[in-house]
Amino acid sequence: MSARLWPLIAAALLVLGVLLSLGTGAVWLDPALLAGSVVSPKPSLPWLILWELRLPRTLLALLVGATLGLSGAALQGLLRNPLAEPGLLGVSAGAALGAVVAIYFGLAASFALAAPLLGITGALAAAALTLTVGRGGTLTMILAGAAVSGLMAAGLSLALNLAPSPWAAYEITTWLLGSLTDRGWDQLLLALPFLLAGWVCLATTARALDALTLGEAQAESLGIDISRTRLLALAGTALSVGAATAVSGAIGFIGLLAPHLVRPFVGHQPSRVLLPSAIFGAILLLYADVATRLIPTTQELKLGVLTSLAGTPFFFWLVTRLRRTAP
Repeated sequence: MSARLWPLIAAALLVLGVLLSLGTGAVWLDPALLAGSVVSPKPSLPWLILWELRLPRTLLALLVGATLGLSGAALQGLLRNPLAEPGLLGVSAGAALGAVVAIYFGLAASFALAAPLLGITGALAAAALTLTVGRGGTLTMILAGAAVSGLMAAGLSLALNLAPSPWAAYEITTWLLGSLTDRGWDQLLLALPFLLAGWVCLATTARALDALTLGEAQAESLGIDISRTRLLALAGTALSVGAATAVSGAIGFIGLLAPHLVRPFVGHQPSRVLLPSAIFGAILLLYADVATRLIPTTQELKLGVLTSLAGTPFFFWLVTRLRRTAP
């Protein structure tokens, strides 16, 4: 696949994925019925299924996938680490802990948007802690991110351990598995401003990420403010991934896979990887969400479980390849 051909393939995959997502579910809607529901008198059953269930779920899959792909590419460029992804710096775990706190104390039951709001707050707090502790350099930031991830994971375990009832523990566990089921316009509209703000922050780091491929000292000699770049990358990741995790639960490996899938076709310049990673992140998550509805199970397979099952073999392959190519 050449650099000129990938946009056409990506566009075709996106269109096909959107049609599959809109038509697939407990009630199948073929493309003709989907098109007819747009112009048919309202409300009709196909229109209600499309507008209230399928369309917000499809848009969330695209937005969350694009966020994970973009943030993964930005963090791999910032840390110059091919294994970097949003969970590495504790942002995903912080968002998960914030949402779990809302579930644990019953806030999510009384206020539907409590989990997303606290999830975003948790992501920002985790990013701020990582940035504060990991000021010494790239390695220090990675270690700080690992420590913050461990701290947030301990908080999640504590919430499960002290859950006030088995039902609360079940609800927390189910949410942590990740899913876009029953997500509607309220969650999408709440997350969208934070997603867009995060994308802007990550996009502004493009020139600095290119300079960082030469090393931090050389980048500073070119006029790059390393501290500002780290702040923008972490703030963008916290805002966008925090909002995405807060509405969808924990979804792994998309941020790791997407940049590696596109890098052989667009080159290894970090700024050129950002947009394709966002597009293919959206494609990967969209098809994974469709697959959760197609795989025949007694209960719908959770999205985070499926991405982990599909992404783990790729992760092992990547580690093996890095070991073979390392000097």
